[in-house]
Amino acid sequence: MADLDLAVLGGGPGGYTAAIRAAQLGMRVALVEREQLGGVCGNWGCIPSKAIISSAAAYDRARNGAALGIRGDGVGFDYPQVVANSRAAADRMARGVASLMKKHAIEVIAGEGRLGRDGRLVVRQADGERPVAARRVMLAVGSGEKLLPGMAISPPWVVTSRELLAETSLPASIAIVGGGAIGVEFGYVLGAFGVQVTILEMQDQLLPGVEPEVARELARSFRRRKIAVRTGCAFRGMAVGEGGVRIEAEEKGKPVAIEAERCLVAVGRAPRTARLGVEDAGIALERGYVAVNERYESSIPHVLAIGDAIDTPALAHVAAAEGVAAVEIASGRRDPGWIDYRRIPACVYSHPEVATVGLTEEKAREAGHDVRVGVAPFRALGRAVAGGETEGIVKIVSEARHGEILGGHVCGAEATELVAEIALAMSLEGTVEDLGRTVHAHPTFSETVMEAALAVVGESISL
Repeated sequence: MADLDLAVLGGGPGGYTAAIRAAQLGMRVALVEREQLGGVCGNWGCIPSKAIISSAAAYDRARNGAALGIRGDGVGFDYPQVVANSRAAADRMARGVASLMKKHAIEVIAGEGRLGRDGRLVVRQADGERPVAARRVMLAVGSGEKLLPGMAISPPWVVTSRELLAETSLPASIAIVGGGAIGVEFGYVLGAFGVQVTILEMQDQLLPGVEPEVARELARSFRRRKIAVRTGCAFRGMAVGEGGVRIEAEEKGKPVAIEAERCLVAVGRAPRTARLGVEDAGIALERGYVAVNERYESSIPHVLAIGDAIDTPALAHVAAAEGVAAVEIASGRRDPGWIDYRRIPACVYSHPEVATVGLTEEKAREAGHDVRVGVAPFRALGRAVAGGETEGIVKIVSEARHGEILGGHVCGAEATELVAEIALAMSLEGTVEDLGRTVHAHPTFSETVMEAALAVVGESISL
């Protein structure tokens, strides 16, 4: 007979959130984690990277404050202290998760979990293997860095974001292969601290899949900051020498070479399923992801999977929502399908920030919608002008007949906060008129959302 109702494999945002919710529902729960609680997000991703970004933004703001009457002469930075602060933030969050485990009486089992025959969970510890008997097992194992053919991690010359987050010295130059969220965020940080940055992206825009107008706005901002952006530039190979790294690429059909002291590989992430024994256990995979049904059940029904282990958006808040959903569905408290993946925001914490939810204009048209759009530039808003934050736009994509909001796309100050208003309006099935007629405080950045909504129907006041 099983000792536990649920054993969660992985202590990141998806895993620990699922464990807490299960405990709240009266389940007997254990969580298995081989490293520090908090997962990649808490320890080597979301939290420490945002701490470093905050330091970069503070330095950037102070150094370039002349337009606001702030003399930045002599402003400097202590990069080892910047990294130390980021590690302290990560450690504080890990301690917070550990405290929550104690609060909810969740047993934390240190070790490396692996599935055995028929989905039984075994944890390898220093003194041997420990079987963990549970009615259900949840795989919340996250993801790892993806590499392209011809890539090899070779610290300190060729690194992933994990190695870079721990590095206390700055190179003179760096080539970043990949213009997605990780590449863009580190491109901003390193550029702000004076590193010569070149971002290589094989697609024709930064942040592939994001609304093109927003991507163009970001690229313009980066180029103003002397960050080189090379789109349509596909990686073909690399060589490490005494002078640094030489990257061979193909840019718009022509071979090119980019040389830099260091190289950051940021081409995406892949699920960590290979070392879990999932195939030996008889669990079906699709392109490396665990195949699940609408109840987050794998091909072995008592083995659930969430987060980056399954083929849904690889975002911490998605994993957390799926953890709650899987537990509540299993307990009978909710019906399957209550997460609407069309209305989940995604955020990039560069400066300017980028945030998006729902469909782009192109995707909305491809889906057959009669589309109307509204765009509001930050430069038209009083708060943006007063604060010297005039870079950026808000774009609202709507259905023409009823004004249904199909998507919202923001590039600019506080974009990662502003997108929540659009996401909430979409979740409540609000219209552009609802959003535009909501009285917003003045002066605020959120007025840009209001003006974009009003622009859809030709009623914007400030444009």
